[in-house]
Amino acid sequence: MTALVYCPFPDAETAQRIGGQLLDEGLIGCVNIGSSITSMFIWDGERGSAKEIPALLKTDVSLLDQAIARLETLHPYESPAILGWPCQSGAATRSWLGELATGGRNAGK
Repeated sequence: MTALVYCPFPDAETAQRIGGQLLDEGLIGCVNIGSSITSMFIWDGERGSAKEIPALLKTDVSLLDQAIARLETLHPYESPAILGWPCQSGAATRSWLGELATGGRNAGK
């Protein structure tokens, strides 16, 4: 089964660096890095806002917990918003991302 992870980053360079590292480690098969968004939030009891870069990471469900834990370690925020969930996918996507779990030809190094 396929899984997705959503996470905002402070800038595109950070998203690319961390996404690339997770690719190289074989924890994800793809990262889609979006354009700037405005995030509004409550942090430490105060309302704030910031420009962030959203990223959607694709993996196999068997690697979901490991990918989230590694992302949390690499992320520069003190408490990054990382959300992951299993999801349905087409057969080709399921096969491609399933190779990550078995170390297949499309898996990371």
